[in-house]
Amino acid sequence: MIKSRIRKRTYRAIYRLLDRVSPVPFDCGTICGAACCNPDAGDGEVGILLLPGEDKVHDKKDPWLSWEELHTDEYELPKSWNGKAFFVKCQTPPVCPRHLRPIQCRSFPLLPHISESGELSLVYNDYILPYVCPMIEDETELDERFVKATFTVWKHLIKDPLIYDFVWEDSRVRERNTDK
Repeated sequence: MIKSRIRKRTYRAIYRLLDRVSPVPFDCGTICGAACCNPDAGDGEVGILLLPGEDKVHDKKDPWLSWEELHTDEYELPKSWNGKAFFVKCQTPPVCPRHLRPIQCRSFPLLPHISESGELSLVYNDYILPYVCPMIEDETELDERFVKATFTVWKHLIKDPLIYDFVWEDSRVRERNTDK
């Protein structure tokens, strides 16, 4: 298991902060059939990589999530990630215990991005997804409170070197793909 500097109580506080905001003033899952929550959408690989230490917030016996242990040396994860990481999939779409959604789920459709100069920003998710997200396709204007809270959360999270490495490397891949 990857050791993180972020404690369980800090993750819970982050979850509470993000519980108060939403990307849009309605359930965005109503416009796409909650595609991002459905593990059977596309190739069946719809899920979320938990951040280092985020697994402490969740009960692996809870039936709403399925868990896959990833050995970090077998995947394209930061070299600083030694041990096991966790990839989870929702088993009850479109219904889940919303107060337990992982951070990357709560941040969607945004991703953190660190520029070469070290500045944090948020960008629309640009991963190749096995479904179409209308909010990403249309670059829907997102609620300002959601954007601000999400930025605050990621600003705090990247203080952990493991999470910083993850966002940094993801940002470099994004920039290489943009340059093509």
